[in-house]
Amino acid sequence: MTDPIADYLTRLRNAIRAKHRVVEVPASNLKKEITKILFDQGYILNYKFVEDGPQGTIKIALKYDAVNKVNAIKNLQRVSTPGLRKYTGYKDMPRVINGLGIAIISTSKGVMTNKAAADLKIGGEVLCYVY
Repeated sequence: MTDPIADYLTRLRNAIRAKHRVVEVPASNLKKEITKILFDQGYILNYKFVEDGPQGTIKIALKYDAVNKVNAIKNLQRVSTPGLRKYTGYKDMPRVINGLGIAIISTSKGVMTNKAAADLKIGGEVLCYVY
C-alpha cells in the first residue's frame, strides 16, 4: 500500500455509503491522530484503539442523525498525496466550505486542524479536507 491515509479515508467513505455503524482500520500513529481530531470536531461518535498483533486496529463508531439517517461526514477529500505533496503557510491556510469544514494539517507541532495551526501561526502539509 503506497498511501495509507487515502486507504483510511476510503474505508471511512465506503462504510458511510454502506450505512455501517462501526468500521475497523489498521492503526498507525498518524491515523490515530486523525481519528482523535475527527472525534474532537464531532464527525464521529466514538473510537477505540485495539492492540492486537504488531500493528493494531482502530474501531470507529460512525455518527448518524437519528431521524434522517444522514452521516455527520458529508465528504472526505485527500489533498496531499505521495506523488504530489501540498504544503501551506499559516497566512495561506485553506478554508473548507468557508469555515464550515476542517482541513487536517500535519505540522512540526503534530497533526491539527487548520484553525489550530493558524492560531499557532505554523504551516504544514495539508492531509485532507473533512465536511
